[in-house]
Amino acid sequence: MSDEPPEPGPTVVVVDERAAPGVGPEVDADRWGRLAADVLVAEHLDEPRIELTVHFVDEQPIADLKRDHLDGDGSPTDVLAFPVDDPAEVPGDQPVLLGDVVICPSVAGRQAAGGQRAYADEVALLLVHGILHLLGHDHAESDEESVMQQRERELLDRHHRS
Repeated sequence: MSDEPPEPGPTVVVVDERAAPGVGPEVDADRWGRLAADVLVAEHLDEPRIELTVHFVDEQPIADLKRDHLDGDGSPTDVLAFPVDDPAEVPGDQPVLLGDVVICPSVAGRQAAGGQRAYADEVALLLVHGILHLLGHDHAESDEESVMQQRERELLDRHHRS
């Protein structure tokens, strides 16, 4: 074991903003922060100047965000991503505010049950999906979707344990 401090990596802040944290599906902030940091490093964003915030919210706030920013119908969704800075456009001595990933644990829980998979696997997929959106991936076209899904699988296989 080394006495040297770990290499500094990206800054990931995970916030449980639900009205009653601890009620409903679990949010393990440390676990999701580590996964997000691992994904950023795998995507070559391993500098300490890279900043990402992950928000866990209730259904009404995510429905409001969807309605207000995506012209949605006001129904809750599972994950939203709001990019801020493009790392390629920020000078090397400035912080990069990559953006925000917003996840709704209750929607994730229902999807996990419906898909017969573990809740943690669903949250991991949503987190990776959101981060890839911040990095410019999309799934509007079928070829883009297959590229994004392949990268999700690679990242989850490498960095997520149920």
